[in-house]
Amino acid sequence: MLNYLWAGMILAGIVFGAFNGRMQDITTAALDSSKEAVTLCITMIGVMAFWTGIMEIASRAGIIQMAARKLRPLLRFLFPNLPEGHKAEEHISTNFIANFLGLGWAATPAGLRAMEELSKLEECRRNNKVSNLARHRGVASNEMCTFLIINISSLQLIPVNVIAYRSQYGSVNPAGIVGAGIVATAVSTGVAVIFCKIMDRREKV
Repeated sequence: MLNYLWAGMILAGIVFGAFNGRMQDITTAALDSSKEAVTLCITMIGVMAFWTGIMEIASRAGIIQMAARKLRPLLRFLFPNLPEGHKAEEHISTNFIANFLGLGWAATPAGLRAMEELSKLEECRRNNKVSNLARHRGVASNEMCTFLIINISSLQLIPVNVIAYRSQYGSVNPAGIVGAGIVATAVSTGVAVIFCKIMDRREKV
């Protein structure tokens, strides 16, 4: 759907420029934007490589595992039906920590692995006929839905991505967005948690 939307907007811009005699401006904008996109990608690759490396070092040093233990009470609250010590816990913790730091691209691999483990858990429930927890094949479990919603709301303490973008485009104070980012993502995460808990309670009634 997004491909159609982008294609439609590009075609509309070209047609509008043609009718207004501004094709030269469109051509210039296309070339400048392409050059700017490459420059931005190079900048973001450096930032991504640095922070992904930091996350990998933290993982190998056992810091992620220690953080996962510290986050266990939070995980118990968010995922009360997740078996204690399940493999998904570490991946969920890694995802949360990466999101706290605003590292969306570092959070994605951990998020995918967490979803894979949650999917295996749901398959196990179906095979064992745990009727009060298992969902029909093709239907996401409560844990999967909760994790997805929390991941999308994404509480961020240090929005590294946004800071890097602002720095790239010449912001006088790239980190000036931190306060607003914390407030906005704290509200969105709070609403997400409340929504998940309400839906969990409705299913139990």
